[in-house]
Amino acid sequence: MFGGITAGIVALPLALAFGLQSGLGAVAGLYGAIFISFFAALFGGTNTQISGPTAPMTAVSMVIIAGVIASNEGDLDRALPAILMVFLLSGLIQIGLGFINVGQYIRFVPYPVVSGFMTGIGVIILITQILPMMGYYPKEDTAYVDTFKPQAEEVILERILKEEVAEQILVLEDFKETIRRAGQITQADIQKESIALAGNNAAGVLGSLKVFPTAIRNINYTDLILGLITIFIIFGFKRITTAIPSTLVALFAVTIGAVLLLPEYRTIGTIPRGLPIPRLEMFASFSFSQITPYITTAISLALLGAIDSLLTSIVADNMTKTKHNPNQELIGQGIGNSIAAVFGGIPGAGATIRTVVNINSGGKTRLSGMIAGVLLLMVLLTLGPLAEKIPAAVLAGILVTVGIGVMDYKGLRAMKSIPLAETVVMLLVLGLTVFVGLIEAVIIGMVLSTILFMKKISDVVDHRTKSAPLKEFSAELPWADEGTIMAEAGNRVYIKHLDGPLFFGFASRFGDMVQAMPDIEVVVIRMDKVPYVDQSGLYAMEDAINDLQAQGIKVVFTDVQVQPRDLFEAVGLIPNLISENYCFEDFGACSEWINAYLKNNEEDWEQNNVKVIV
Repeated sequence: MFGGITAGIVALPLALAFGLQSGLGAVAGLYGAIFISFFAALFGGTNTQISGPTAPMTAVSMVIIAGVIASNEGDLDRALPAILMVFLLSGLIQIGLGFINVGQYIRFVPYPVVSGFMTGIGVIILITQILPMMGYYPKEDTAYVDTFKPQAEEVILERILKEEVAEQILVLEDFKETIRRAGQITQADIQKESIALAGNNAAGVLGSLKVFPTAIRNINYTDLILGLITIFIIFGFKRITTAIPSTLVALFAVTIGAVLLLPEYRTIGTIPRGLPIPRLEMFASFSFSQITPYITTAISLALLGAIDSLLTSIVADNMTKTKHNPNQELIGQGIGNSIAAVFGGIPGAGATIRTVVNINSGGKTRLSGMIAGVLLLMVLLTLGPLAEKIPAAVLAGILVTVGIGVMDYKGLRAMKSIPLAETVVMLLVLGLTVFVGLIEAVIIGMVLSTILFMKKISDVVDHRTKSAPLKEFSAELPWADEGTIMAEAGNRVYIKHLDGPLFFGFASRFGDMVQAMPDIEVVVIRMDKVPYVDQSGLYAMEDAINDLQAQGIKVVFTDVQVQPRDLFEAVGLIPNLISENYCFEDFGACSEWINAYLKNNEEDWEQNNVKVIV
């Protein structure tokens, strides 16, 4: 119970801050924290996990919300059903991922991708909070908004023409209807469209950077001071004690100070009274065409939430010496996000800091997360009027500390020590996350990491794979069971060692190595240390055997392991190309065959001076 209460207290200011950052308002963050925390704990697979809105999920949600609002003429009320439907869809996708057992594969995301992504999220939060920290809101700057009036008029006229085309009344020779409709446009309509365009232009990282010079000239020093004090308290109070969350101390201290000392300041907005109400209009006004452009984004949001949650689950496992159920955790997170969407909350995931606080406070079971959700609900029902007095600049200051804290300093410090390729991946993911898109960053980072991994494994296998005449064993260290045949075979036997998986990263090199062999009569390939062969490796082996047999060369296998043998037999490589008689269980049996073969072919050897390769 104490773990859940403590985690709920820590979650309160973060939930409000993330809600405000998302664009749906502080209460949307609180709704998300309530429902995700309760239901993800109830149905999830990590007993001590505390879930709710997180920095990565909010960063993606912010992009989705801004895009849907922009496509609805800047009207949040019109856009809200589609926004919540996208969030609901992402939750349902997470449930599906859990049922098809995708959770077990999340752990294979490379560290450079995670590091670059998390640092990029931190940079995004810092940059996008520059304007709120300075008390500058582009939509409220009349001079800035007025610069978009010509563009607003153009957008409105284009919308009229599209409406006429849809109604099949547009006639190029006569624009009377167009003129009539244009005449109905008021200055208020133009102003509303200008505000929407100004908001879109200033949204996100690039928008914040573009507007920054204007913001510098219009700093609200009251908001700036409140934000800086908040940051100072959060970092400073930790040096005094960590028993009380410094974020909560900053929230209460600065809010009380603002209420008592400032005549007026910008607050976080209205907090609805009473229990959260389901937003059933999202179903009544649902149009599949509205969310079609965002299906890919919903999938990416679901995957991001899965990664975010399961990484936190691993942290919880390490602290509690337990083992979570990854697929059940995805189902729980999906249920929590789906229900939160129905009630108008922003999506979330497992929250590392809140989970650590819960564990350190004694939380051991899923009741902790449920209690945290109930506590936040009680705060909503009883302290809503007081929460409305929180300065918006305080939440901006809290988010700045979150942005600083979410960065992966361990990965940044290790840049000088880790391989250059991994540093490039990390920096590339970081840059793409900040300036292109979170999903593009993860996909490109995963693809590049996979290619680099294949290259490394291919190099390792290439380095460990040996081929040489027996008389040259002394130069390359023979395997232990090959020494006795060396004196008998001389240069007539050639050793071919495969050491490692034969997969698509090494397949082409294997073919090149086979083609580089000298003229031979017999090839015996040792596969003692080949645990796995994939389709590319299979076909490379098949091509090599066909090439060798076309030259009248025998091919012999030894010590073929289970997976490679099953694959070879499934496609007919054994026994169609390589007879069972030439698949030896060990090198000892193969040695006996080599001795017998060499004796039987001694006369031919002397006549033709044919080389033998093993």
